[in-house]
Amino acid sequence: MPRIFDNINDQLLPILKKSLQSANRADFCVGYFNLRGWKLIQEEIEQFTGGENNSCRLLIGMQKLPKDELQELLGLGISQKPIDRNKSFQLQKRIVQEFRQQLMIGKPNNADELGLKRLKSQLKAKKVVVKLYLRHPLHAKLYLVPQNHANLPAIGFCLARG
Repeated sequence: MPRIFDNINDQLLPILKKSLQSANRADFCVGYFNLRGWKLIQEEIEQFTGGENNSCRLLIGMQKLPKDELQELLGLGISQKPIDRNKSFQLQKRIVQEFRQQLMIGKPNNADELGLKRLKSQLKAKKVVVKLYLRHPLHAKLYLVPQNHANLPAIGFCLARG
């Protein structure tokens, strides 16, 4: 029977952490990545050895600002042209700038610094592999955690807000 996590009455984080403890890999798809928030699951990801079949693959999409979406909707239509190299570079640069701004907000503390250092270490060890999805806006929250069980090959968590 499916469970619904609304993060009000039923919190996703404790169940996701518990699911990750018995896994050797995970696939996450998110529209926004909070660098400081990674520390909430980094212990569970630390057990992964790294590499293709023993890592957390993280696909990050881009959210458009509401004013940008409105402008696009009221314009002459959405272009279906493939994304070119220059546009891809510009979008990557924008993502890096957004990550930089995340780090400049708030008062620095030791827990955040340790979390960021551990994320860096996990990236270097290929325990976390990050890819950007730039072709279209992608606002998703999908977490897949493969399991070593014949009747339960994977646990999936999908969050939606109405």
